[in-house]
Amino acid sequence: MHTEDKSADVKAKFNELKKSINRTSNWRERLDAVQELGELKTKEAIELLKYSMNGDSVYKVQEASYRMLQALGEDVPMPKRKQGEVIKGTNKVLLRIKKSLPADHSYQDFKEKVQKMRSDLYDTYEGEKGADFDKWLEETWVNLATK
Repeated sequence: MHTEDKSADVKAKFNELKKSINRTSNWRERLDAVQELGELKTKEAIELLKYSMNGDSVYKVQEASYRMLQALGEDVPMPKRKQGEVIKGTNKVLLRIKKSLPADHSYQDFKEKVQKMRSDLYDTYEGEKGADFDKWLEETWVNLATK
């Protein structure tokens, strides 16, 4: 393979990964992109990993970016986990969704509507909460005051 061809392939791969790292409604895709960016070992990939480490809404992705940067020899500080609401205004958004449903709706109805209307929020909290996501969402649903 010629150097030009290889360079074009790396650039195309980088552009594909750049799109993946910015997909707000798929934290797993962003996590996979972190791994692949590390394999590119380019200046642009390192910058994108720094962006992910400092700005991703899911801490697992931030942490993976940090570990990848460390493995690439970058001297970066460990990102701090956000306290409180991961996405500002989450409870207001969830309350609006709950109020938009019939009074006798089920938790499953609520969960499906959240996933449909706010896939970014759903995905972020699913990534943050892990195995506790359903428990957290159901408790939040129960405690949202609709009056």
